[in-house]
Amino acid sequence: MTDSDFPVPPAPAGPPPDDGWTRKVLTDDVVEAWTERVRTALPGTEVPRVFRACLARTIRRSLMRLDSGEVAVITGDIPAMWLRDSSTQMWPYLTLVASDPRGPLADVLVGVALRQLALIVHDPYANAFNLRPDGRAHNPDDEWGEHPADQLIWERKYEVDSLCFPLQLATRLFEVTGRREVLGPALQAAQVVVRTLRTEQDHERFSPYRFVRPGGNALDTLPRGGRGGPVAVTGMTWSGFRPSDDACTYGYNVPANLHAAAVLDDIGALVTAASEESGPALAAEARVLADELRAGVERYGVVVHPVHGEIYAYEVDGLGAHLLMDDANLPSLLSLPLITNVRQDDARYMRTRRFVLSPENPTFTQGTALGGVGSPHTWPGWVWPIAVATEGLTTQNRSRRVEALRTLAATTAGTDHMHESVNAGDPTRFTRPWFSWADSMFCLLALATAAPDRYVPPAAPRAEPA
Repeated sequence: MTDSDFPVPPAPAGPPPDDGWTRKVLTDDVVEAWTERVRTALPGTEVPRVFRACLARTIRRSLMRLDSGEVAVITGDIPAMWLRDSSTQMWPYLTLVASDPRGPLADVLVGVALRQLALIVHDPYANAFNLRPDGRAHNPDDEWGEHPADQLIWERKYEVDSLCFPLQLATRLFEVTGRREVLGPALQAAQVVVRTLRTEQDHERFSPYRFVRPGGNALDTLPRGGRGGPVAVTGMTWSGFRPSDDACTYGYNVPANLHAAAVLDDIGALVTAASEESGPALAAEARVLADELRAGVERYGVVVHPVHGEIYAYEVDGLGAHLLMDDANLPSLLSLPLITNVRQDDARYMRTRRFVLSPENPTFTQGTALGGVGSPHTWPGWVWPIAVATEGLTTQNRSRRVEALRTLAATTAGTDHMHESVNAGDPTRFTRPWFSWADSMFCLLALATAAPDRYVPPAAPRAEPA
């Protein structure tokens, strides 16, 4: 593969203008206090310096206040708001706001959640949105079947996780801060999410979704007139695209289904608190749907590997085909204990983990500078820092977490920031100079390692790392 095999995104518009408000949201004193905590836990390393840079940049450069009072979040060097990325970008700040639930940083997280929930209601099939309805698009030639053009949508690749990560963030935010502003919008969004996931359990018969990118490669468009490859009805919910924004080879993404099931289980208290009338019924419906998704995974998404035994497949079609791999982007198989209720010591997860972190996984690379999981979204031999952080966050071994932090801090090419992917043998070669999601994953790993008593993980139950 060469650079030309991957589309170059439009030139970034730069960060939103900084009028000074973000420095009041995340003050230097707060940044320094948390950096000192990391420095105390990890003395004599580059980790505290990189943590400080990553913790500050997401808040100070990627946020935009909207007239509605909501807060938009750009993904970094692409001037659009991904529902998945904007959720994961906020993860480390849940730990910070737990001690100041009415402070300006908590206000920002509420504003982000409100924006995400409104966007889900606006169009549950879109993965990324403009900050304003200005008609900008990743590719203006994309065809959406009968769905009309929409000035607010940057890209309309349907990914199950785009619906689930915002609800998961809203749930944790409500638990940590008690901020009731998110409840009504969360109830509305949850209704849309449950309806959409149900529709996509029988994609062939009921789905209105189509996506064609004329002239796009196989990872950027869906076959059969935009419907995707054939699938059977399995109980799982269909996804057109992976969390990498690459097209699914087979329509049922297993980690995305397990993540969706965990989120559906988790939102009960949120929607019930929002409405004593409709909330309990919606919570019950969500739990039933969650059970169906998990049953589908058990029946169709588990395979026997000749070396590793019974493990999760990455994708299946319900017709007998399966894909054995993992992708750095979340939801991933590696990330299951981080974002679902799958335990770190679950036997099937441990077998799957050994597969993911082995040469049998076609996206795994071990180089002279670093090793880990990559993605078909980039080249073979390139490791994604997101995956290295995920490996650290899902291990039971603290020394492995520290090793992951040291590796990440040493492979920034002198920028003190994470990147999308890094050449495993030459970390001066990387993709995307500003990838805020990766910065936040590094911060999350640092907090989990240095402050396990304060760390708020993305998924329930909120147990301390082992």
